[in-house]
Amino acid sequence: MHPDSSTPQHLVIEPRDGSTYVHERDGQCLALQHNRVLAVMRDGREHTLAEISLITRNPEASVSARLRDLRKPRFGGHNIQRRYIERGLFTYRLEAQKTLFP
Repeated sequence: MHPDSSTPQHLVIEPRDGSTYVHERDGQCLALQHNRVLAVMRDGREHTLAEISLITRNPEASVSARLRDLRKPRFGGHNIQRRYIERGLFTYRLEAQKTLFP
């Protein structure tokens, strides 16, 4: 799926939690955001929230939340590295998953 795509071929809508979350209202939107952010991060390069937001067309706050989700076991348990640049600016990088079999 290209990060800009709004119609991925396989959309898995995993229920989320939170006091304001309503699955019927929010599930598809958050799943699309999740897939877009993951597609960008799979390049293994460092990105700022602003860069990811520009590519995915999602607000920076939503991008930040999806990066936190990606770290959770039920959303893949991805290793998202964060590096401080300056004045509150960070970059984020998805570390490649280690496989048991080559």
